[in-house]
Amino acid sequence: MSDGITDTTPDPDARHAVKMAKKKAARDKIMAGKSGEKGLIIVHTGAGKGKSSSGFGMILRCVAHQMPCAVVQFIKGAWDTGERRLLTENFSDLCQFHAMGEGFTWETQDRARDVAAAEAGWEKAKELIRDERIRMVLLDEINIALRYDYLKLDEVLTFLRDEKPPLTHVVLTGRNAAEGLIEAADLVTEMTLIKHPFRSGIKAQIGVEF
Repeated sequence: MSDGITDTTPDPDARHAVKMAKKKAARDKIMAGKSGEKGLIIVHTGAGKGKSSSGFGMILRCVAHQMPCAVVQFIKGAWDTGERRLLTENFSDLCQFHAMGEGFTWETQDRARDVAAAEAGWEKAKELIRDERIRMVLLDEINIALRYDYLKLDEVLTFLRDEKPPLTHVVLTGRNAAEGLIEAADLVTEMTLIKHPFRSGIKAQIGVEF
């Protein structure tokens, strides 16, 4: 039996449909103006976990799309990582993997050796980037090599500006990315540290950190 009051509250599903239709129209309008394509300079930095993981995620996307790609590791080269095993044992035809580092600087305790390893890694990186068949090159932890002046920032920036093929993506990871690199990049993500088990006495664990 009606109490004489008409419920004018819109149906939640109908209201949601109208809202999403407006969002889609606005999104389609934005996307209609995005037709450019270029090889990106991508930087993953910050104190939080996930910089290398994100870079390797992009590499796996390339592999899934049958796009040739390559990895140069500047610091973690001595580590037996899951990413390295997966790529070298299963996808070596699509992804070249070059572990050029010898560990963090406090492990080698030899600056000259660290500089030599970084320079060798950079020479390999330039070779790979110049090869237009390779669609993406991941320079893992290169920001650390730049931070400690194992490599010259100006040289890296000049090479990326002048010699990187137009459709090649280059991903550079590591904490404390230089301001010049951030300015030159097309895409920059900073991983923010909120909480980490290391602070509670938990060591780096297989499957999570490596």
